[in-house]
Amino acid sequence: MLGKRKRVVLTIKDKLDIIKKLEEGNSFKKLSALYGIGESTVRDIKKNKERIINYANSSDPTSGVSKRKSMKSSTYEELDRVMIEWFNQQKTDGIPVSGTICAKQARFFFDALGMEGDFNASSGWLTRFKQRHGIPKAAGKGTKLKGDETAASEFCGNFQEFVERENLLPEQIYGADQTGLFWKCLPTRTLAFDTDQSTCEYRTSRERIIIMCCANATGSHKLNLCVVGKAKRPRAFKGTDLSNLPVTYFSQKSAWIEPSVLKQWFEKCFVPQVQKHLKSKGLREKAVLLLDFPAAHPAEELMSSDDGRIIVKYLPPNVTSLIQPMSQGVLTTVKRYYRAGLIQKYMDEGNDPKTFWKNLTVLDAIYEASRAWNQIRSNTITRAWKKLFPGNEENPSVSIDEGAILAANLATVLQNTEDCEHVNIENIEQWFDSRSSGSNCQVLADIVGAADRAKVTEQKPSRKTRKAELNPEKHISHKAALEWTENLLDYLEQQDDMLLSDKLVLRRLRTIIRRKQRIQNKSHL
Repeated sequence: MLGKRKRVVLTIKDKLDIIKKLEEGNSFKKLSALYGIGESTVRDIKKNKERIINYANSSDPTSGVSKRKSMKSSTYEELDRVMIEWFNQQKTDGIPVSGTICAKQARFFFDALGMEGDFNASSGWLTRFKQRHGIPKAAGKGTKLKGDETAASEFCGNFQEFVERENLLPEQIYGADQTGLFWKCLPTRTLAFDTDQSTCEYRTSRERIIIMCCANATGSHKLNLCVVGKAKRPRAFKGTDLSNLPVTYFSQKSAWIEPSVLKQWFEKCFVPQVQKHLKSKGLREKAVLLLDFPAAHPAEELMSSDDGRIIVKYLPPNVTSLIQPMSQGVLTTVKRYYRAGLIQKYMDEGNDPKTFWKNLTVLDAIYEASRAWNQIRSNTITRAWKKLFPGNEENPSVSIDEGAILAANLATVLQNTEDCEHVNIENIEQWFDSRSSGSNCQVLADIVGAADRAKVTEQKPSRKTRKAELNPEKHISHKAALEWTENLLDYLEQQDDMLLSDKLVLRRLRTIIRRKQRIQNKSHL
């Protein structure tokens, strides 16, 4: 009689090896005997193949994750997923990360995501987080982390061979990447003054949307910006036809784009727009899209057009800062344009901080983000592809830093504004490069500080003044004009044949009316 088989607990590496051997044609029986496990265990490993591979790929390949024997999930799975995405981003950007910083960021994300529960970012939580994702101890002591240069170099070589084999042109090669945008995050004293504590809720706002930029290697085709928010239909969208927005909008509760949303965007937005563009250029309707390797993602074979001619290739883990095109200054420049646009909007309207923040909606943010993406120049995009295609850049000897030019222009505008003469390019650069969290929104503390402090004495116009403004015969008040403009904007959003340029013109008029109203109210004091 055979003795009882000794219990064997496989490591993640063992399971990956079994999956590989199964793909090579080995039988369940053979693998069962080889690893000293039951055939049912081998079948379970095959059944959970995708989950095992995703877990391994989402962890640091240089760590001891292969020695782990379980894939136990966190109590707060959403927070855990956001944290590892954030940690990997810090790592690829070469930013030192300590345990204290991790704990502080975890608490920030817990609040920002509106999660419920008794969460404590303790040393125990930190230890379990590092164990789950195979993060080495050195990563928690402020060690400067870099991207995987070996994996990046190997991928570049393989990808260039793939492009030559498939006979693809730069026009047919696309890249896409996502980033979080705290759309109400602005410098503390730019839109608030120290003595007014009631504005704190605005200056440290954590309202966030996800934006995903996608373009081809020549920069000639920039797809509509993809925006993902938490609300299916935000209050600001009332009366707005989503198909008329200048972006493609999706909703989800997660902090980063979910696989289902990514697949939906690929099938309904990316494939049709790329096919249309290539057809207009007289090229074969064949293309490839490069994406970051997220913790959870649709398999490559599931991400293709019906005819299989438009496909997806994922970058290896930990190479984002090295070769991901959209992360080579493109996303950063989009955020710079967005922040500069908000500052300009605030200055144009001339409103007090409370009024500006009250009027600013997620719909305004979407239009500003779309405009920021549209302002990105093609040479900025082609330059971002130079590590994958060294010879693709049109004028490699001429390097124009679009973000630096934007900072210089904004500094010039502010320096010619009353009470802002002290602002310099370094102030602007510091704010542009600040991270989007409550503390980092205070980097540009002194910009227009004097002007904002002067606004403390401003009061709302009296009821008598407002009444007098509305009563003059055949006189249209700024308030009435603003209401009509808002109604007309709502009307345009409902129409499917209106040009984006028309909407932007009307939005510009609304800004002018708000500024005039503000000036008039100030003169009545």
